[in-house]
Amino acid sequence: MRTVNTAPSATAIYAESARHADEVGGRQMSEVTSIVFVVDDDVSVRESLELLIRAAGWQPETFASAQAFLSRRRPTGPCCLVLDVTLPGLSGLELQQQIAERTDMPIIFITGHRDVPMTVQAMKAGAVEFLTKPFTDDVLVDAIAGAIERSQRAVRHESELQVLRNAYASLTPRERDLASARSRSRRTEVR
Repeated sequence: MRTVNTAPSATAIYAESARHADEVGGRQMSEVTSIVFVVDDDVSVRESLELLIRAAGWQPETFASAQAFLSRRRPTGPCCLVLDVTLPGLSGLELQQQIAERTDMPIIFITGHRDVPMTVQAMKAGAVEFLTKPFTDDVLVDAIAGAIERSQRAVRHESELQVLRNAYASLTPRERDLASARSRSRRTEVR
C-alpha cells in the first residue's frame, strides 16, 4: 500500500504566501492610501500642508511635536514623514535618530533656517530631501511622491521577507535540514 503525503509542500506554501506579499491589512498595497505625517510646531504650516497633502490624494496626519508623533501607533502601510528641523523639546534631527531603523518611513526635512552642516547631518542619517521654506507646492508634492514610492518598496520587501519567514517556519525539522544542506552545497558550488 502506498502512502500519499497530503500536506502542502514548502513550495506550495511559499507560492500561496507570495501572492499576498503586496497586501497590507488584507488589501492590495495599491488600494491603500499612503499616510503623510507632518510634524511642525507652526499651526499654519500644519494646516496648509494638510490641505495640500489631501488634495494630492494622500492621507495627512499632523502633529505639533515630536513627542506627539512618537505616541502614535506605527503604521503598517506606505508612509513618509515631513519633519520640521526646529521643534520645541525633541528636535527634528533628534526624532530622526530615534526612528532611524524605520526604513519604511522616509523623511523629508523642512526648515526656515537652512545651514550646510545641518543638511549634511540629516542626509547622512537617511533623509530623502531637505527643503528650505518657502518652497513651492510642486517641489514638496514631488518629494512626497518619491518618498511614498520608496516606502512602498520597503513595505513590499518586508512583506516578502515575512513570507519567507512564514514558509521556513512551516517546514518540518527534516525539511529544514534538507534546505540547509542544499544551501550549503550551492555555496560550495559557487566558490
